[in-house]
Amino acid sequence: MRCPFCGNIDTQVKDSRPAEDHVAIRRRRFCPACGGRFTTYERVQLRDLVVIKSNGRREDFDRAKLERSIRIALQKRPVEPERMDQMTSGIVRRLESLGETDIQSKTIGEIVMEALARIDTVAYVRFASVYKNFQAADDFDKFVSELRPPTQPEE
Repeated sequence: MRCPFCGNIDTQVKDSRPAEDHVAIRRRRFCPACGGRFTTYERVQLRDLVVIKSNGRREDFDRAKLERSIRIALQKRPVEPERMDQMTSGIVRRLESLGETDIQSKTIGEIVMEALARIDTVAYVRFASVYKNFQAADDFDKFVSELRPPTQPEE
């Protein structure tokens, strides 16, 4: 592993431990050349995924982009970072287990919305507002009204 500080290619692992609910390994590393310390993570990757965008463009799946989207939706919500990491790992595992290397962006969006709906309704609505491209307040109102259970008329 190359040192991010000085570029030395001979770094040493000082500590390894499971991370993200045992789906990754966290390694603390040390560079003998400059004395720098840094952390790396290793994850199992079953296959290389390609995202097919709605306009037909293809791009490599980017776990960091998925994490960013989830963190933005859950910003200032009472959800622990570990729970966000578990959710992200679960989504990636689900995508990899679909058996396809090419995945529609729509499929990813639906899986993320499904996961967010189970964790936090506000984050679910935030993500949906971007994913479904809400243009006006009426779009929010319609979407939120579909979330509410039907009210019973008072007698």
